[in-house]
Amino acid sequence: MNAETPVTALQVEGLCKSFRAVQALDHVDLTLRYGEVTALLGDNGAGKSTFVKCVAGVYAPDAGRMRVDGVETSITSPDAARALGIETVHQTLAVIDTLDVAENLFLNREHTRGGPIGAWFGVLDKKRMRSEAGHILERLGIRIPSLRRPMGALSGGQRQAVAIGRATAWGRQIVMLDEPAAALGVEQAARVLELIGNLRAGGAAVLLITHNMDRVSEVCDRAVVLRQGRKTAEVAVGDVTKDDLVAYITGAKPQQPLP
Repeated sequence: MNAETPVTALQVEGLCKSFRAVQALDHVDLTLRYGEVTALLGDNGAGKSTFVKCVAGVYAPDAGRMRVDGVETSITSPDAARALGIETVHQTLAVIDTLDVAENLFLNREHTRGGPIGAWFGVLDKKRMRSEAGHILERLGIRIPSLRRPMGALSGGQRQAVAIGRATAWGRQIVMLDEPAAALGVEQAARVLELIGNLRAGGAAVLLITHNMDRVSEVCDRAVVLRQGRKTAEVAVGDVTKDDLVAYITGAKPQQPLP
């Protein structure tokens, strides 16, 4: 991969989504490139989470086109998104409280035992899943007291860490993170930024939603701003200040999107 001309991973054109009379997204264009972290910024209600849910297959867009690796595709479900290499950490985390840490880490990727019959009846190979989950979390630097503990018994920060660990463990192509450090302390938030940096170094295309401008400056290459469902700015993070980004978000500094 040529560092000067990053390869496009995801290209979204003219994405529209409305909820009755509310136009949440109005012809939004956005491109994610391998080896880059793109910040998606905007005030509450700007359309950021709606955009992520459309790409992740949670919402069906009203209009627009998506291409993954240059191939036009229709993402009709979260499973379809994962099959295309798109992993997402939503604000709601999408974890199951009654399942343990390892089962959540392998959600929709469970190992079974007992051959085809065991797979048919969903007999989980929990020993293998816990062993592999331990290695995954250790590699990511995520510390959980016990992999057997139900997710509902964990703290908010621990639950967030498992959700982030699942996306970063399986996300080899496109990873979207919606406020991934919102419930984390300083040390854990710093670890999330390190994980994002590792994803970029590994060649993944990363989309990060955050309200923290320090995090944008630290790990992001580009920033795209949404305002009232429309894309109003796209800038190289190294070319602007944090005050500039805030001004784009509030509308105090209008900026035409870059081509």
